[in-house]
Amino acid sequence: MPDTIPPDSTLPEPALPEPAAFSHLASPPQPNTPSALSSTPYFRAVSPPSSPAVAPPPSPAVPRPVRILLADDHALVRRGVRLILEREPDLEVVAEAGDGAEAVHAARGQDIDLAVLDIAMPRHSGLQATRELTALKPGLRVLMLTMHDNEQYLFQALKAGACGYVLKSVADLDLVAACRAAMRDEPFLYPGAVTALIRNYLDRVRHGEENAEHVLTPREEEVLKLVAEGHSSKEIAELLFISLKTVHRHRANVLHKLGLRDRLELTRYAIRAGLIEP
Repeated sequence: MPDTIPPDSTLPEPALPEPAAFSHLASPPQPNTPSALSSTPYFRAVSPPSSPAVAPPPSPAVPRPVRILLADDHALVRRGVRLILEREPDLEVVAEAGDGAEAVHAARGQDIDLAVLDIAMPRHSGLQATRELTALKPGLRVLMLTMHDNEQYLFQALKAGACGYVLKSVADLDLVAACRAAMRDEPFLYPGAVTALIRNYLDRVRHGEENAEHVLTPREEEVLKLVAEGHSSKEIAELLFISLKTVHRHRANVLHKLGLRDRLELTRYAIRAGLIEP
């Protein structure tokens, strides 16, 4: 006879484990904190890697503005010129003067790079101040600022030591460029001044005052130099081992070729041509 399965009620109750066996599951999970992790042998708190300290790049050196002395006998003109210059970050007016004497005095007590001078001022003109300033401070640059579009003033300013000539009528257009050119050791002349220089040069060429070596023979140049040094015709003949008549002929040829009239003009020409020292 086959085995029969007793009813459910007759099955024995399964044995349940003691509650203590599940006590490790009933404990709440530990928080995931560095202290908790470090309490177990499987975890170790690790600090994030620190970046090496990097010094900030040095800031580029800012060049010092050009320090300018401004001299003009009209306060209103100085104010306008100052406004033009100080709009530029590389230009700074550090001293002002009402005439040339004040400009020289100011330059003695100031560290200046550039002087902007009116050419016609009372007591001490811009030309006089230019000569004194360039002797006092050989590295100082000087610009002439003037209302005179005049060749004579232009040549006198350049001879005095100015490196530029700027007209007040166009100062708002030219002055800043002239200042920067001066600090680069470049001359600055307004267009009319350039024309005047070219015209003056061509006039001297036409009158034989340029490239004399192409006009005079070597012997004539020797005679010219000795005449300008004050030697008499007889002394020249002895020095050059030529006859007195030959000296007279050379001298006449020199006067004719150069368009000159006498010893005084010959001497002036020799100085301009660099044949003798003034």
